[in-house]
Amino acid sequence: MAQIVRPETHREFLNTGEHRVEVEPSPRWVRVEFNGQTIASSRHVLMLRETRHLPVYYFPREDVHMDLLEATPTHTTCPYKGEASYWSIKVGDRVSEDAVWSYVDPLPERRDIAGYIAFYWNRVDHWYEEDEEVYKHPRDPYHRVDALRASRHVEVVANGQTVAETDHPVLLFETGHVTRYYIPRQDVNWELLEATPTASTCPYKGDAVYWKARAGEQDIAWSYPRPVLECPTIRGMIAFYNERVDAIYVDGESAAAPQPRPS
Repeated sequence: MAQIVRPETHREFLNTGEHRVEVEPSPRWVRVEFNGQTIASSRHVLMLRETRHLPVYYFPREDVHMDLLEATPTHTTCPYKGEASYWSIKVGDRVSEDAVWSYVDPLPERRDIAGYIAFYWNRVDHWYEEDEEVYKHPRDPYHRVDALRASRHVEVVANGQTVAETDHPVLLFETGHVTRYYIPRQDVNWELLEATPTASTCPYKGDAVYWKARAGEQDIAWSYPRPVLECPTIRGMIAFYNERVDAIYVDGESAAAPQPRPS
């Protein structure tokens, strides 16, 4: 038997002090593609949300191309859901090992996912919600991102120098995160910054590019040149890590830095 792990363990998502598993129907039409083939397509998916984990889509078995899946000997155990069985995806000359799991006979309290199939997000090629491609992980309907134009005075100091200063920031409020301050490009001192090859993707904001201080080693700023349609206000603006610069002052007061999450 394979090592005992939970299939949804991607990274921490939330920590409420007690372990919770919540399952609810999603109204979204969700599709999964691998090697040019639609592996799953359903208008009746479930979304499973679990403490310290990212949300996971579960598809009705009848909406999954089981003929493209091959059962494997892998089994894992979750104390909150039961024993999971695994399948690999095989389409043409490509195989994605143990990319699919299901709780065939889940614990009594999780009978709501019996007969449902889930996929590792990064072991398939594409995910779609309706006709929009989604990146990194599903969008949690309880996760908010509000980007608000403001007239606060924001100053960013790094290595003893003011690297950005503006009276026209956009304040981004995101569930579970500290406030981030997005600054117009014309209010950034670009002579103090240097682009880096770092890139990342956020399902709520889009693809980000990064900069470091010329006198430093780590990335201290980022921008979404082409944010997702739901977050247009931050297009092309620059944000700085509160925790990687000397200080970010907002109306003369030091902005809060993120606190370590409890394990």
